[in-house]
Amino acid sequence: MRTVLITRFSALGDVAMTIPIVYQVCLANPKVNFVLATRKEHAGIFVNRPSNLIVLGIDLSNYKGVLGLIKLAKNLHYRYKFDAMADLHDVLRTKVMRATLKWKGVTVATIDKGHSEKKKIVSGKSRQPVASTHSRYRAVFGQLGLGASDEFSSIFAGGEEPGSPIVPSKAAGEKWIAIAPFSQHKSKEYPLEQMQLVISEISRWENIHIFLMGGGEKEKEALGRIMKLYSNVISLPHIKHTFADELALLAKCDVMLTMDSANMHLASLVGLPVVSVWGGTHPACGFLGWHQALRDTVQLDLDCRPCSVFGNKKCRYGDYHCMRDISPEMIIEKVKTVLER
Repeated sequence: MRTVLITRFSALGDVAMTIPIVYQVCLANPKVNFVLATRKEHAGIFVNRPSNLIVLGIDLSNYKGVLGLIKLAKNLHYRYKFDAMADLHDVLRTKVMRATLKWKGVTVATIDKGHSEKKKIVSGKSRQPVASTHSRYRAVFGQLGLGASDEFSSIFAGGEEPGSPIVPSKAAGEKWIAIAPFSQHKSKEYPLEQMQLVISEISRWENIHIFLMGGGEKEKEALGRIMKLYSNVISLPHIKHTFADELALLAKCDVMLTMDSANMHLASLVGLPVVSVWGGTHPACGFLGWHQALRDTVQLDLDCRPCSVFGNKKCRYGDYHCMRDISPEMIIEKVKTVLER
């Protein structure tokens, strides 16, 4: 049997985006074994995975520098005897691993990130959407002769949802809304004071329950303050939980409101419609959630956006008006539209 190593060590959202493709590739190629290496803290999102997929959570602090990465590549090859590598990351770390494995005769396929196409969008020279990240992942497996469909609908499709003690039973007629107001970069984050106006209005709707999502102590503290204001709002960071719990909760929700962030991609793994708010980044760069609709995005048509592919640049005007000028009413109406669809 063939064995294929898959690598993606980056941020949670990028890793989550691999799942619709990796799971379908595994199911379409049952006589191939797959070993996916990712960061230790992200391995938990691969729930209900195909039987021919092994997920390794790697503690990268144990493999520092070039010599450490060479050691990691050799250790993995010795243990799993893979004959091919699908590099879904293409950064210095995986380039070192690729070089090591090529020397051992391993066939390597690498993602084309489309840097030049995305630069044209950021520079304003083009508004033509580029190939999605999902399609770029699929193309890597295509280089290895491993095809797959795009029929992924949910991480729970064909299997039972994991039991979760944190997920309450849902009464008939209730509508559950997940709201994730934070992002790693300021240009991708809707101002919290404006998001609170959105939450305040939605909380008044009949039979509505809101679940706030986020991570880190500052986010937990902010969400805790909001939760105390409403009887039908729960802050998930205040409840000890795993990725499996979070996915089980999202599977019962009716819509998620979030930024261009990992939460959009987590929601996409359970087929949950997402109202996504975009500021410094743009869906045209290929990072919209799996099977999410462009019509469900909230964004302003400004000459200065997108100002970066990943949202990691400061606003050239200093006020992040691409986010601040989005009114709470715009977001509220979009959420209402998705709920009534």
